Amino acid sequence: MSLPAPHDDMPRRPRAALAVLAALALAHAPAQAETDKLLLTGGVTSIDGAAGGGLTPWAVIGSNATEGEFGATATASVISTRNYTMQVQGALLAFDERYEASIAHQDFATEATGRALGLPGLHLKMDVIGLKVRLLGDAVLDSDRWVPQVAAGVELKQADAGALKTTLQALGAHMDGVDWYVTATKLLLAQGVLVNATLRATQANQNGLLGFGGTGHDRYKLEPEFSLAWLANRTLAFGTEYRRKPDNLDPSLLGAGLKEDDWYDVFAAWAPTKNLSLTVAYVQLGRIVPAVATKKQDGGYASAQFAF
Repeated sequence: MSLPAPHDDMPRRPRAALAVLAALALAHAPAQAETDKLLLTGGVTSIDGAAGGGLTPWAVIGSNATEGEFGATATASVISTRNYTMQVQGALLAFDERYEASIAHQDFATEATGRALGLPGLHLKMDVIGLKVRLLGDAVLDSDRWVPQVAAGVELKQADAGALKTTLQALGAHMDGVDWYVTATKLLLAQGVLVNATLRATQANQNGLLGFGGTGHDRYKLEPEFSLAWLANRTLAFGTEYRRKPDNLDPSLLGAGLKEDDWYDVFAAWAPTKNLSLTVAYVQLGRIVPAVATKKQDGGYASAQFAF
């Protein structure tokens, strides 16, 4: 894999862009209040801002918009594990059930781990700008055929590691990165089952919160991600996700102190109205800085999404 590894050419004001995108989302809301799109078939919002599950993007296009329409979503999420808390805010715009532009801001509180590292109050932050395009298929209209809905996407990420930045750079990590992915979603509507597979090209350490690449591993790696969901009825879905992750930071410098594990979750999503969906999940994020936080980071996830 020899994709370019960008460093300093990413947008520098993504939080301002988040505010603009959220404003545009609200501006489009009245025009798209009525929709024929089936509840939950646009997914929820991933932690990186794209429509899909909580941990991984799907090939579906977010919002309530259908063909020839504009749509928008705004979302807020929180993950709380043994040693850490992360808050995420995001918004996306969609058009024609084919194109999606998203933005998300992540704030990861290191809590006791930061204090143990001599960095009390340390927050790792990241902004993500995403673009996704549907390439072929329609998850709903093709639900009685073998062909899945397929999409390709890119996520531009800019991390802010605060006082930890110098240490990460000494380990060969840089603060800007780009993830590329292809994803396929197959909806078996009659059976109420959704299956998704995503292949991601990435350099990210802990999704980018600990930078991108490392001294011994600065090339892109291809990592698979999978989702399975059961639509119990038109407003309620249960499912699980798995996301394989790279392990880039040079183990020869800190032993297994920055070892990285795969992620998975078990979730329930409920859409009480066509504009609101609520998601809760049990998440397992594996070890995060096990030099200090030795136990695996399992905990809870909650998210609210407003779609128009």
